Amino acid sequence: MDRTEMIARLMAEAKEDGCKLVMLRAIVEEATDLGADCALQRAGLGDSDARNDLAELRELLRGWRDVKASVQRAALAWLVRGMLALALIGVAARLGVTEVLQ
Repeated sequence: MDRTEMIARLMAEAKEDGCKLVMLRAIVEEATDLGADCALQRAGLGDSDARNDLAELRELLRGWRDVKASVQRAALAWLVRGMLALALIGVAARLGVTEVLQ
């Protein structure tokens, strides 16, 4: 019996016997499981390879984050070096080092 049939059976029982809290919980649980399976199927993650696919996606995302952090650190390092070089040039100009070099 698939989940759709299970929900239909539970709904029929609830209609016949009156709806008790236990019956409502069972209906809700089956409906949410069915909805989750449907959502996974629509996302293309309903097959047996879904666990491996998600693990691979997580690995790719982790790699992307590592690369992004590395690029940010490198850009900041180059920015600091550039600022220090400009400051050094400014100090050299103030001290008249340019005249000594000529």
